[in-house]
Amino acid sequence: MDKDRVKGSAKQAKGQIKEAAGTVLGDAKLKSEGKADQAAGKVQNAIGGVKDSLRGK
Repeated sequence: MDKDRVKGSAKQAKGQIKEAAGTVLGDAKLKSEGKADQAAGKVQNAIGGVKDSLRGK
């Protein structure tokens, strides 16, 4: 498993936590940061998947 996949998954989880905290606290900025982190994590995870595919794993 590529390190980008691990980092991407962690970033997605962090984003979900930030989004939930923003929702609970009523903080729109925190909520939007969480959504942005999730999107970035998905992209990084996808890049890691491509790297894994190229390696034949």
